[in-house]
Amino acid sequence: MAWYLVEIRYVPEKLADVRPRHRAYLNEHAAQGRVAVAGPLGDDTGGLGLWQAENEAELQTLIDNDPYYLEGVVAERSVREFRPVLGSWLPGQD
Repeated sequence: MAWYLVEIRYVPEKLADVRPRHRAYLNEHAAQGRVAVAGPLGDDTGGLGLWQAENEAELQTLIDNDPYYLEGVVAERSVREFRPVLGSWLPGQD
């Protein structure tokens, strides 16, 4: 399994209508351990999510099924692999 940092920039006029479906989608994946943390940036121009997937192809499928993507809220999206080494949420940390 690998971790990925996903950053999106919003199409603001579509945001409010789709946000409840987007959050339900993220909650579903957080409950399954795929999303460690997610949320909007302070200025509400975009958001970040830390996802776990077998590989980038699986991640692509997951984020392509996000209502924000399906319903045109995503103006831009970037994906970068992330290798966490410190943090209280990591397994095996004392």
